[in-house]
Amino acid sequence: MRIGQLAVTEQLEAFRAALKRNEMLMEVLARATELDLPGWYLTAGCLFQTVWNVATGRPPADGIKDYDLFYFDYSELSWEAENTAIEAGARLFGDLPVVVEIRNEARVHLWYEEHFGVPCEPYASTEAAIDSFAATTCCLGVRRDNADHWRIYAPHGFADVFNLVVRPNPVLAPQHVYETKSRRWRQRWPELTVLPWPPDKPAGDSAGS
Repeated sequence: MRIGQLAVTEQLEAFRAALKRNEMLMEVLARATELDLPGWYLTAGCLFQTVWNVATGRPPADGIKDYDLFYFDYSELSWEAENTAIEAGARLFGDLPVVVEIRNEARVHLWYEEHFGVPCEPYASTEAAIDSFAATTCCLGVRRDNADHWRIYAPHGFADVFNLVVRPNPVLAPQHVYETKSRRWRQRWPELTVLPWPPDKPAGDSAGS
């Protein structure tokens, strides 16, 4: 039986086991606790791409250059405050051969439309930001409060991740973002099944429209 067909509790354990095989991911997770950023998660590509690598027999960290670290601090929305966190991360992770990108998700609405061409309502939490990724397969977040306690956010579960299915999530990101990312992923993982953007959801539609 494929992992994606197992009970959710078993998929969760398989997910954690896959992540533990990526030594770089585990090092970033361990160090990230030192920053003590509010509501932080390691998220997106470094997680699902680790699973894809494990599922397809590749080295667990193969092709993963960026490790996204989201946090949520609505008490201070200035770029200067976010940059302070970024600089602290640069000192903490600077000796690692990967980029750890730190972003305050409470600020995303300030620049999203200029960058992607559609407006973004302010997020209420880091989890809400993860909910808006272009593909449901990306909607994952992990942090470790200590050696034994993992907090895992997976609003769409793990079946698609283990089944190598990329599914659109047309709540915010435009269609072209989903399609561009999907093409890039399939170049590295040709085993992926990429589902099409729903025809009843025009490019650029956002949640609530």
